[in-house]
Amino acid sequence: MKSKILSLVISLAVCGVAKSQLTMHKFITAGYVYEKQSFGEIGGKLLFLSNDDVLFRIGASALMGSANSKFAIMPKVNADFLLNFQKNVDFYHAHYFILGAEATNKYVAPKAGVSLFGILDLTGGYGFSVDKEGINGKELKGLNINFTINIPLVVLN
Repeated sequence: MKSKILSLVISLAVCGVAKSQLTMHKFITAGYVYEKQSFGEIGGKLLFLSNDDVLFRIGASALMGSANSKFAIMPKVNADFLLNFQKNVDFYHAHYFILGAEATNKYVAPKAGVSLFGILDLTGGYGFSVDKEGINGKELKGLNINFTINIPLVVLN
């Protein structure tokens, strides 16, 4: 019993002293989403990186728009990998390829696209309906297009 408690205390102490190898940056996002309806998007994202070759982002936002002539708001979560393995270029990592997915309470959409400096994103994919009733009676499935601007909070300070 004492050895288990001692092991737990040592593990917690080591975890507290250890430093993470990831850097995190916060962003405010605004954009446009087309998923069989047009929606405005506003939210936030966290960017995690250990080097500039592979970046990971998670985010949460609200989609707002009109569906069947009624105003609607949907929550959205997303996760993306930004990839760029170029070496020895003049303007290092000016663009990234994006692979990711987004989900709302009405659809789930895998997506792919490009990002300029990790700030301007253009992605597309296919939305799979989760809720057959959709939003205000309109089922959301099919072509999914996103244009997003990610503003680093460092710029606002």
